[in-house]
Amino acid sequence: MPSTLAKIKSMLDSHIGKSLTVTSHVGRKKVMKCTGTLQETFPAIFVVELDQGESAVERVSYSYTDVLTKNIKLEFEGEESADTTDENELDESELDDEIEEF
Repeated sequence: MPSTLAKIKSMLDSHIGKSLTVTSHVGRKKVMKCTGTLQETFPAIFVVELDQGESAVERVSYSYTDVLTKNIKLEFEGEESADTTDENELDESELDDEIEEF
């Protein structure tokens, strides 16, 4: 997963118009999964248009902070989830090495 809000926004900008599944935590041990299409991105939020008949709501919006804090998980059709580690991020062993070098 990208580590900054700007990286999350740019990643989502490149996926506009693609199908995705959003998994969100809506309460105590309650998880909601919905499928739809990423419609638009704005400076602070992005909009997902839900598939017909799946929900009474046609469109939902989420903030980039939801993705960063892992309150929601995005899975684009045919790709790994957005919850996976970005290749630019360091794993714990690399981080320990960087700290020792410092």
